[in-house]
Amino acid sequence: MTRQQGVPEARVNPTRGRASGHWGVLNGVLMVGVGVAALVWPGASLVLVAVLFAITLMANGVVRVVQAIADSGSGGGRVLLGLLGALSLLVGVLCLRAPLQTLALLAVLIGSWWLVSGVLAVVAALGDGGGGGWSVALGVLSAIAGIYVLVQPGISLAALEIALGVGLVVLGAVTAVEAVRTRPTGR
Repeated sequence: MTRQQGVPEARVNPTRGRASGHWGVLNGVLMVGVGVAALVWPGASLVLVAVLFAITLMANGVVRVVQAIADSGSGGGRVLLGLLGALSLLVGVLCLRAPLQTLALLAVLIGSWWLVSGVLAVVAALGDGGGGGWSVALGVLSAIAGIYVLVQPGISLAALEIALGVGLVVLGAVTAVEAVRTRPTGR
């Protein structure tokens, strides 16, 4: 933007958006990688899945907090993104803290995280001027997956492992595409 458009040039920092986009792509690629690993090795130890999921959640939390700090968007959207990051970090630490004990609660933790993060993602996307169709779709998909897992408490952990793998691949791909699509192109 230029001074002619009413925004002083000193306030515009295109590298902030680019860095945030790179973090989003990294986050998406990590989610896809963990999802593929869960699908390729379905007989793998569920403890390993719990640890990998915990690591994914913690990395997602760090990325979301960094995005909230680096983003130049609205204050409300940044706060929601920061809260999402903090929630993701908390759930990730809880999963990593005691993976053997976490397996019994993994479905509830995953369902809750997907539901809350989906709702927050939709609210953040709509709150930032109604933009981001991919962000809204990602949020709705996440919320639906969370509701399904919470409503089906008897779902087996093996089926949850497959659902987790597919969910992470889809959510990771959408996250990476959205990060590439929304990054600033100006230099």
